[in-house]
Amino acid sequence: MGAARYCRLLLAAAVWGLCFSVGSPSPQRHWPVPYRRFDYRPKTDPYCQARYTFCPTGSAIPIMKEEDVIEVYRLQAPVWEFKYGDLLGHLKIMHDAVGFKSSLTGKNYTMEWYELFQLGNCTFPHLRPGMEAPFWCNQGAACFYEGIDDAHWKENGTLVLVTTISGTMFNEMAKWVRHDNETGIYYETWTVQASPDKQSVVWFDSYECSKFILRTYQKLADLGAVFKKIQTNYTSIILFSGEPVYLGNETSIFGPVGNKTLAAAIRDFYYPFKPHRTVREFFVDLLKIIDRVILNHQFYLFYNLEYWFLPMKFPYLKIIYEEVPLPTGSKASCDV
Repeated sequence: MGAARYCRLLLAAAVWGLCFSVGSPSPQRHWPVPYRRFDYRPKTDPYCQARYTFCPTGSAIPIMKEEDVIEVYRLQAPVWEFKYGDLLGHLKIMHDAVGFKSSLTGKNYTMEWYELFQLGNCTFPHLRPGMEAPFWCNQGAACFYEGIDDAHWKENGTLVLVTTISGTMFNEMAKWVRHDNETGIYYETWTVQASPDKQSVVWFDSYECSKFILRTYQKLADLGAVFKKIQTNYTSIILFSGEPVYLGNETSIFGPVGNKTLAAAIRDFYYPFKPHRTVREFFVDLLKIIDRVILNHQFYLFYNLEYWFLPMKFPYLKIIYEEVPLPTGSKASCDV
């Protein structure tokens, strides 16, 4: 289910990138909309099922001895490299992780953050019979496990030393990871901004694997880690729109006294993104997506458990692979 939806996303991206635009304003706000954090992680609904089990070999983060010297590695490989090899690497659609190696024990570890139920479920909802509101399976979480699969990261990607830290710094980082993981719950696929210009207004920032790695690097820098001077690039999937319009949450739109017209429009928008059983069905729905997003400049975004309308504009969607430098020092306030 996840792989099929991701392929649809890529095909839609290829088509969306070919067409033209307009926009529409909303009341003045602070942009980008801050990503919402929570007090605890809720249990997942049994309806949400993953094709590939989340973190199958996961383990608790160990406590390191204070005097340990731990090497930190940047890990990057094409999305679904285990299944498709370097296919998505040619499009620079990459997954990021971080590796650690203890000098005292010789053991190494991998840490990453990704979707519990694959990318398609985090990007588009299910329209379930008997339920008014779209149903989302969009949690993401950190996964820590012993070992680094050298072949996986080296063959089509990156495995490179970026810094060394002490056992004390590692243990402090581990505390931060637990907090970050329990409060940052929902995966956000899209970055949304006003134009491709580097100085463009960002309406919404994504919250996915690379952002977790960037936060981890910054936390290590805050703790005193000094990073090597190497280039580090990351993948972003960007939607382009005019100023977004806030619509409301699930209750205000789909509840007993909700806006039935708006509720129907949102359900209709998401319907073509459903899993497809035939090639014909897929292309019929792809034409509906093009009509809605390209010709009518419409996109409904679900962010922070709330719905927004995006007045889409050229170039509509773009997948970029751009440099984000390694941190050079501590931030005054750490992003937790």
